[in-house]
Amino acid sequence: MARDKSLFTCSNCGATSPRWLGKCPACEAWNTLVETAPAAVPGESRNRLSANHYAGLAAAQPVMPLAHIEATEVARTPSGLQELDRVLGGGVVEGSVVLIGGDPGIGKSTLLLQLLDRLQRQGLPTLYVSGEESGAQVAMRARRLGLPDSLVPILTEIQLEKILASVEAAQPAVAVIDSIQTLYSDQLSSAPGSVAQVRECAAHLTRLAKATGIAIVLVGHVTKEGQLAGPRVLEHMVDSVLYFEGDTHSSFRLVRAIKNRFGAVNEIGVFAMTETGLKGVSNPSAIFLSQHSEAVPGSCVLVTLEGSRPLLVEIQALVDGGGPSPRRLSVGLERDRLAMLLAVLHRHAGVASYDQDVFINAVGGVRINEPAADLAILMAIQSSLRNQALPKGFIAFGEVGLAGEVRPAARGQERLREAAKLGFTVAVVPKANMPKKPIAGLTVHPVERIEEALALVRGL
Repeated sequence: MARDKSLFTCSNCGATSPRWLGKCPACEAWNTLVETAPAAVPGESRNRLSANHYAGLAAAQPVMPLAHIEATEVARTPSGLQELDRVLGGGVVEGSVVLIGGDPGIGKSTLLLQLLDRLQRQGLPTLYVSGEESGAQVAMRARRLGLPDSLVPILTEIQLEKILASVEAAQPAVAVIDSIQTLYSDQLSSAPGSVAQVRECAAHLTRLAKATGIAIVLVGHVTKEGQLAGPRVLEHMVDSVLYFEGDTHSSFRLVRAIKNRFGAVNEIGVFAMTETGLKGVSNPSAIFLSQHSEAVPGSCVLVTLEGSRPLLVEIQALVDGGGPSPRRLSVGLERDRLAMLLAVLHRHAGVASYDQDVFINAVGGVRINEPAADLAILMAIQSSLRNQALPKGFIAFGEVGLAGEVRPAARGQERLREAAKLGFTVAVVPKANMPKKPIAGLTVHPVERIEEALALVRGL
């Protein structure tokens, strides 16, 4: 039976047991036995193996210095979805394994069905393995997406061994597994979605991809905290990890690369959900900018960097009377960093907000993690506190230290050029980011300290 093939190994001491126990019989630790599939060891028992025995089990393999290895560019196949290709680093890589996760209903299956349809129409063989939906349900989605004549082959199966056999027989260029948490292997007796099943199924699919050159895309579920469900080793096994982000009340979606062995990390692709599926957004900065007819208090435009792409994001601040227990709330920005910036604003610029409620929002639902947003946040807070709008066409970026200094941001020249391209005319930036050559249509004011920046803005 399948249960006889299972083995339980203690994650604490490495001891094994033929059945699951609450307490390890060797080290007496609780809940440390994890189900694994035993690997056969030829010859002697693995407990008696030593370094001298390995020579009889396998021949030594040749090694080569790095200097003697020819480094070549990785061949990529463009998918036809430019925003997805940007996140992947230029296209689908042969033999790569990509893990994509996101909230239920965010659009993972929609995007991947569109991806396979584009590749199939280019003449590349594909395979869609659905473990959550029937073939009829996938066909209904294809018709909703305007793909009634799609020739993407569908396999509805959750048993790993049958899927591996089908993939080897079909030999597709790209295969999608939707989802990894629904698969199970006969080698293990635990339920689909368990730690052991997810780890074992992902390992077999990864070995298949590397051995055959088939690019495999795994769909992963996420927990309530937004993390990929299953063991952390799942993210270590694969070549790329993509997160699908977005507000369910908004039509825009972001695909962010958290890990990518073939491209830049933290690269993002922006999509709009339409009646016919996901469409790439060519000018994502327009999403994150509110359309004000006139300049309004409490608004400052930030030039942030997402991967290799400069984005213009509007930072909005609202400062209002808060009483003895003022609130500090930030949406899309770090809450703890907001408290630190308010202290710097008071200490070094003399702008007090200890008795005021302070609310900060990044327009469009984008999440900003880089410290280069500090200067724009403080500009927006002061603008709201004094009820004085910043000049129209104004942008700012720069990190603010605890001593009140304004530190440079990475790739400042690209940020400024992106702002000038979109029609912005005035910029306040760290002195170290001052461009060596003037940028047409953009007046740049360099600053070294936060009080200098605030005084400069008051004079504009």
